[in-house]
Amino acid sequence: MKCLQFFIKRLFDIVFSSLLIVFLTVVPILLIVPILIKLTSKGPAIFKQERVGKNGKFFHIFKFRTMLIPEERIDENGNMRKPTESITKVGSFLRKTSIDELPQLFNILFGDMSIVGPRPMLPAQVAKISQEEKRRHCMRPGVTGLAQVNGRNNLDWSEKLKFDLQYVREFSLWLDIQIMVKTIKVVLSHEGIAYVKELDDRKQ
Repeated sequence: MKCLQFFIKRLFDIVFSSLLIVFLTVVPILLIVPILIKLTSKGPAIFKQERVGKNGKFFHIFKFRTMLIPEERIDENGNMRKPTESITKVGSFLRKTSIDELPQLFNILFGDMSIVGPRPMLPAQVAKISQEEKRRHCMRPGVTGLAQVNGRNNLDWSEKLKFDLQYVREFSLWLDIQIMVKTIKVVLSHEGIAYVKELDDRKQ
């Protein structure tokens, strides 16, 4: 039964990501956003970073770049700017709306990620978790997941890992559907997005 659900999950990933890529290109968000990024800041429109995927396999995750390039993060006194000061104006909007995550549709299509699953970790983070916690890597990492709809960046490290392991234990297509529905609410309400609250507080 589980094998059938995994097959349906992968089939849904392929169909959904393909249709969404076509739709967003026609709209055309995937064409406009890179142009805005290039016009307003130096550097590439796409940010890619090595992450750990299913069964510990390394892959490069794709996002729209939301921060200044390293050379631009140095202020007039030669000091490194704080992360909140390094987010571009376009980047702040992309994070608030989660549009910066859209390039991961290609990660899904390539088979490195799924729509729902534990968020992919950095190799340095994986090196610090236990063997039991590494069970999270028996499934493809997701664009959204149980931790993302239960606090997102408001959760600490251990809480996120607990939700990841819970997802692995309780996986079902019905759970995936519930998470996707809750993700829409989280995205629309801007809940738990890194730096967004700090940026809003600074504007007041």
